[in-house]
Amino acid sequence: MRIYSLVVAILILALSASAQQPQPVALTIYNQNFAVARTFLDLDLHAGINEITTDSVTSRLEPDSVVLRDPSGKRVVHVVEQNYDSAIVSQEWLLQKYEGKTIDFQIFGPAGPRIVQGKIIRAGYNRPPEYTFDGQQLGGQNAQPLVEVDGKMQFQLPGTPLFPATTDGMLLKPTLRWQINSGSSDHFNAELAYITGGLSWESTYNVVAPDNTDVTADEKADVLGWVTIHNQSGTDFPEARIKLMAGDVAKIQGQQGGYNGARMMQMEAKAMDMAQPGVTQKAFDDFHLYDLNRTVALHDGETKQVQFIEAANVSMRRSYLYDGLAEQMQPIYAGNVNQNQGYGLGGENTKVLIVEEIKNSEANHLGMPLPAGRVRLYRRDLDGQMEFVGESLINHTPAEDTVKIPTGSAFDVKGSRRQTDFHVDYNKHMLDETFEIKLTNQKQQTVNVAVIEHMYRGENWELTDKSSNFKKLDSHTLKFPITVAAKGEATLTYTVHYTW
Repeated sequence: MRIYSLVVAILILALSASAQQPQPVALTIYNQNFAVARTFLDLDLHAGINEITTDSVTSRLEPDSVVLRDPSGKRVVHVVEQNYDSAIVSQEWLLQKYEGKTIDFQIFGPAGPRIVQGKIIRAGYNRPPEYTFDGQQLGGQNAQPLVEVDGKMQFQLPGTPLFPATTDGMLLKPTLRWQINSGSSDHFNAELAYITGGLSWESTYNVVAPDNTDVTADEKADVLGWVTIHNQSGTDFPEARIKLMAGDVAKIQGQQGGYNGARMMQMEAKAMDMAQPGVTQKAFDDFHLYDLNRTVALHDGETKQVQFIEAANVSMRRSYLYDGLAEQMQPIYAGNVNQNQGYGLGGENTKVLIVEEIKNSEANHLGMPLPAGRVRLYRRDLDGQMEFVGESLINHTPAEDTVKIPTGSAFDVKGSRRQTDFHVDYNKHMLDETFEIKLTNQKQQTVNVAVIEHMYRGENWELTDKSSNFKKLDSHTLKFPITVAAKGEATLTYTVHYTW
């Protein structure tokens, strides 16, 4: 019986100790420079009005997004008043505190340090401008400190200011203060959640491809994905459980939480789940949530990187794209046609774009929804050394979609585009135009080039002649697949008929 009682006592003490240990802050960081933070606050309430204070918040907190609740749902936390103070003590704050008073200044010179006294006439300030909704600049003022030393005024501090250690009102961390009305004495762990700025994340991908002598065949590449987390919130997180939300979440910029704060808290309550080893992802609402599944330290001003994808033998195919227009031309609608023969001509593009394509599928050793980010492509030389061959930005890419990475312009593949015929019949309201697109290939291998052409003169059109089949990408854009032999050239011609 004694052994049983001893075991029970030890278990009770262990559970009590673990309950008293501080829990890690839970952060869900969005790729729009804000985050939802969740932490727990020990509330020891007596009957009546209680003054509760915590400094476990950031200096970029949105005060009206704060939610303080009992996570068990058994109690209602009646907050009578909330105050948020982010004016952390600084030299400027202390100078303002001692305006009109005399303090010591320490001066360092060849003979060593010495103390002089100065009266702070004006602390000085640097107030950034504010802007109206239409971008008009308001405010924005700067003033130097003004100090009286030995009966004379000077527009700079005479030395390092030395402030009394007994200064009242100093705030070392941003602080939340509540007045909470409790009907009876109670003691429980409350959940504190809020939206804060200053936390952001982005994804980057490194694709390592082998030396490729056959540009028409698939090649096997290695894909490494990283998430980079930035903390500019003004607060250290010694222990944090981090999740990353990918997607375009509606968030009003330049205003405080309100509806968005409540919405984020609802989303966060649904998002809590058991941690699994490694970085995992799941569909959440209409977005995707990535969980680091471990506790990390995230200090203020720190940039932290975590690998979340490592895939080998990923099939990648190269393609070439040629769009001869020097600039985007806007088609004329409402039954009109641009009848100017030179419209869209002059300074045509000669560069052929290189595009690497990767299928984001499980069969291709990927399949995780990929958050938007930067993709860098490296290729190994014959001696095994990696060389950087281009980079691009990708959008959020669901599973089974294809990642397309433009990596630059081909050196040995060129294009040209010229108008070979043009005729307008004003009486019959029709226009005919013929183009010739020529591709040259100085590589040792055959290449396939997708030629993009735009029917930009008007709304009503049809091809009356063509030397190659095409695929319609939209109502005014066509893609012609053209094969260009090694050390050879290929020519595409077509005639388009416009009516109005």
